[in-house]
Amino acid sequence: MQKTMTPRLIPALIAIAFSGSAAAAGFQLQNQTGSGNGNAFAGAAATAEDAGTVFFNPAGMTRLAPGHNISLSGTLLSRDIDYRDTGSSALVPSLGTTDGGNAGGLSLLPALYWVYSVTPSLSVGLGISPTFGNRTEYDFDFVGRNAGYFAEIKQININPSVAWKVNEQFSIGGGINFAHNETHFRQGLALGALAATTNHIDIKGDDWAVGYNLGVMFQATPATRIGLTYRSELKFNLEGEQTVSISPVNAATIPQDIKTVLKTPANASLAVSHKINEKLELLADYTWTNWSVVDVIQLQNQSSGANLSTLSYNFKDTWRVGLGANYQLNQAWKLRFGVAYDKSPVKSAADRTMTLPDSDRTWLSIGAKYQFSPKASLDVGYSHIFFADARTERAVLSGPVAIQTIRGDWSNSVDILSAQLNYNF
Repeated sequence: MQKTMTPRLIPALIAIAFSGSAAAAGFQLQNQTGSGNGNAFAGAAATAEDAGTVFFNPAGMTRLAPGHNISLSGTLLSRDIDYRDTGSSALVPSLGTTDGGNAGGLSLLPALYWVYSVTPSLSVGLGISPTFGNRTEYDFDFVGRNAGYFAEIKQININPSVAWKVNEQFSIGGGINFAHNETHFRQGLALGALAATTNHIDIKGDDWAVGYNLGVMFQATPATRIGLTYRSELKFNLEGEQTVSISPVNAATIPQDIKTVLKTPANASLAVSHKINEKLELLADYTWTNWSVVDVIQLQNQSSGANLSTLSYNFKDTWRVGLGANYQLNQAWKLRFGVAYDKSPVKSAADRTMTLPDSDRTWLSIGAKYQFSPKASLDVGYSHIFFADARTERAVLSGPVAIQTIRGDWSNSVDILSAQLNYNF
């Protein structure tokens, strides 16, 4: 990453778009429903159990009860991101000396879904939820602060959808995605003799993007349902500004207007739901995500279009597999279980950034559904995510010169608690 007072500092803006230890690999938020959390979202594209199918497979809207179906979900996501330095080196002074504290924190992820059956064959729906995002913040005296000590991304997706039941076995569906991405990033500055504990750069940007999602659902047998979905990538023509603050002068440069292209990846999922008997249902899915679109990103001056710098993330495509089960204990209670394995898009320790200490992860999930009445139910779910050991050996650059190499290990974990109210009328 470029580390001078010039606009070359702007590549830090991109780091936030791929920041944080989100619930799914990279910076994706898997937690779109409270019901799916109890199964580690295994088989989500085949279940069509509530209005949350708008997100996971719009074709499933035709499988819901007639009338209006509403699902209101809230998820608390608690992340522990603990760094331990193992011998960072530097060519300049005052680059930070501590491990930065716990860079995680507590986040609330709300989601709202609505489905209406216009006719027995035609359904429409709407989903509103955060699809990418998280917040990572270290103490300012963090040894790796010059590669980023604060990153936040907020991306909200508005997803109107429609579905058609071709026959009793086959349904198709699709939706438009209107997404707003807002980013904020801060990192320290190392300026030789001017180095001070308050030197930093502050960068913000936002944009809207439009994409689509498609789904099919096939009732292969009375006991087996198959779902297949695809969600397109989104392209954000992000515009914003950066401000540099320097001590002891404590001066800020005139804001530098910048622009760049950010992409969130496409993904596809194949899911299966199979009922062993009236009580036991098994779930499975395989999901592919096109993270390789996050490679080298070019920053430009907003007014002149001149290239300022590039930033390499060198992401790779990933996959996840999930297995789950539902057990109908009695007429009121359904129990949920799930496990999933999710690959990280980070290729190597040299590619692993401070604000994305991502690694392969394993989900363990439990949950339950309580049926208040034929029209109303409540879902709760809990997941713990175990991360594989993560290591970084990240170079901080000033032009072609590495002024610092950050070497350290992370011990990360995530706990997720969800609740969802479902109502049909």
